[in-house]
Formats: sequence, C-alpha cells, structure tokens
Amino acid sequence: MDIVLVRHGPAGHADPSRWPDDAERPLDDVDRTRAAGAGLVRFVGDVDAVLASSFARAWQTAEVLHELGWPEPERLRELEVGVPAIAAVGALHRRTEQSLALVGHEPQLSRLASLLCTGEEHALTLQLKKSGAVRIDERTLRWALTPKALRGFADAGGAD
Repeated sequence: MDIVLVRHGPAGHADPSRWPDDAERPLDDVDRTRAAGAGLVRFVGDVDAVLASSFARAWQTAEVLHELGWPEPERLRELEVGVPAIAAVGALHRRTEQSLALVGHEPQLSRLASLLCTGEEHALTLQLKKSGAVRIDERTLRWALTPKALRGFADAGGAD
C-alpha cells in the first residue's frame, strides 16, 4: 500500500476564548494550504482514497485536496488529536485501496510514519510542517516534502 501522510494547513494558535473546543479551530491560511495542496496533487498524481481527521483544520485541508482533484474525504477518527498512532495502523489494515492519503496532525502523523516504516513508534524521528507531506510504501519512507517545496511544484507546473 502506498500512503501519503499530509499534515493539515496553517491554523490559528489554540485559543480557548475563540475555540473552546480545539477540534473546531479552522485553517487560517487557506490560500497557502491550497498552493501546497496543488503541488502535492501534481507531484503525487491520483490516490484511491483520502482519509482525514474530523478536526476542522484537517477536514478543511482534505476538502482543499478534493477541490484539487483527489477523492472526497472520509472521516477517520483514528487520525484525530490524542488517538494513539497504532490505532491508525489497525484502521489501515482494514482498507483495500492501493493508495491512500491521510490528513491529520502532529505528532500522530510522525509516529504513524515511524510505525509504518520500522514497526516502532519512536524509531524514526520526523516532524511534518503544516501542509507538509511524506510518502511511505512497502515500509520505506520514499520522500518528505515541506510546504515550500510543494508550493514550488505547483508554481513550476510539475515534478519533472
């Protein structure tokens, strides 16, 4: 299975006075998220499914990816803040698609990458920037890209 892990785009700082429930905290820079997403979609090509945390900022990021041509997102509770990364591994084992994009949060995504590559949650040190992405297949980390690099792919028109 080919997996692309995508961290949600930039969101405002956690502020309980504005968002008493942090799950409702939205993206605050949709344009930058869209630019990185356009580069990601162009670089990766098609995926079979997009699974996302239901937290507003991750869900909005998944919706942007859908607007750019990827499948309509499906909610996956195992990608939400505070859920152990191993839970997402179990959810992935129940999927039959060849390629998946998972949109979520740090540190869960980095821990999930480590589990998928090494079988251990803390064996691989990785931290995704907001709107950054990594690709893993066959227990191998194929690439990790910053949002700036992804925006460059969008600007350049491709990943030749």
